[in-house]
Amino acid sequence: MTRTGAAAGYHGYYHEAVCYESDDDLLAVAVPFLLGGAAAGEPTIVALGERAASVVRAALPGDAPITFMSGGAMYARPAGAIRAYRKLLAGHVAAGAPQIRIIGELTADLFGPVWDSWARYESAINHAYDEFPLWSMCAYDMRTAPAQVYEDVLRTHPRTARPDGTHVPNETYVDPVTFLSDRRLPVPDPLQRAAPRADIAEPTLGDARQAVRDADGGRLAPDDVDDLIVAVSEAVANAYRHGRAPVRLRLWSSADRIVVTVTDGGPGPKDPFAGLLPTGDGLAGGLGLWIAHQSCDHVAMYRDAGGFTIRLTTGN
Repeated sequence: MTRTGAAAGYHGYYHEAVCYESDDDLLAVAVPFLLGGAAAGEPTIVALGERAASVVRAALPGDAPITFMSGGAMYARPAGAIRAYRKLLAGHVAAGAPQIRIIGELTADLFGPVWDSWARYESAINHAYDEFPLWSMCAYDMRTAPAQVYEDVLRTHPRTARPDGTHVPNETYVDPVTFLSDRRLPVPDPLQRAAPRADIAEPTLGDARQAVRDADGGRLAPDDVDDLIVAVSEAVANAYRHGRAPVRLRLWSSADRIVVTVTDGGPGPKDPFAGLLPTGDGLAGGLGLWIAHQSCDHVAMYRDAGGFTIRLTTGN
């Protein structure tokens, strides 16, 4: 059995963007893509946001063998999405699928302070999914996507699928190693506009854990607070083990969100995929960063004149 459609004859992950400006544009790309997969007997999956999914569902025959998944559930955390999709893809390949088709969507609520982590996700999956015969389309609503998001979409997707049926290379596409090695400054979290609730120089692991416990206003789920404590502990331990002095922890909080930054004077991890994939040999902090990414709602890592910073966020 062979691959079909635009990915026919292609080996590995065929990764496309769909930058649509109307529902008709979305349907012009999504419907042929999905029906083509169903007709070929390929696992065909929709993981769009709720509104876009309802538009696409209404345009498809009711008996089409197409699976609809909750996009919100799949795209809760970048590292978690990679882990979940790799498991899903491996299962289909083990069952003999010659190709898997997925159309997914990162919705507008991810375009703010957390966008940098999702841009890194879009870049990293070019590597993370390349062992699978996957053809995926990542849909972006240009009516809500800021200019920075659009720029990053073109830099992280090798090609774009257009409403006229063409599939064109993106001239500004950047290979994942180059994109991920640029630890640019993320958009500040709104809580960071105020003075931090805690600002601790050379924190111990006990200091870090207690700061998170003290910041919990009782509206976060206990498991989420525990997960953040694990992530902050990993970040502080990594700073001492793999970074350079000085180490500094800062924490901001509201009733339903906690933001923690851990900064050290070092350059940060050498592995560009650190955190998103369980890479590293244990001596470079790879596993600890991966645990932190699994444990928090949002993680950003960046370099500036002060060194390397990891920002951990839990809550709304």
